[in-house]
Amino acid sequence: MKVKTEKDKLRILLPHWIDHNAGHLAEFREWAEKAGEAKQNILDAAAQMEGANCALEAALAQMGGALEDEHHHHH
Repeated sequence: MKVKTEKDKLRILLPHWIDHNAGHLAEFREWAEKAGEAKQNILDAAAQMEGANCALEAALAQMGGALEDEHHHHH
């Protein structure tokens, strides 16, 4: 599928960003358990990132969902 518009490109990028953030969320929660007094701050950051992902997922849904990336470029 050929990307025709910036909106199409965004419909490819958003799922990658969501997945990338989800990976960090898991790391944040894992490391929070080892952070001692900083635990709550790291958990707070994880919660904020989770909120960001909810907003990104809502944006993706409003745009009509994900498009496949023919180049399969992952970060």
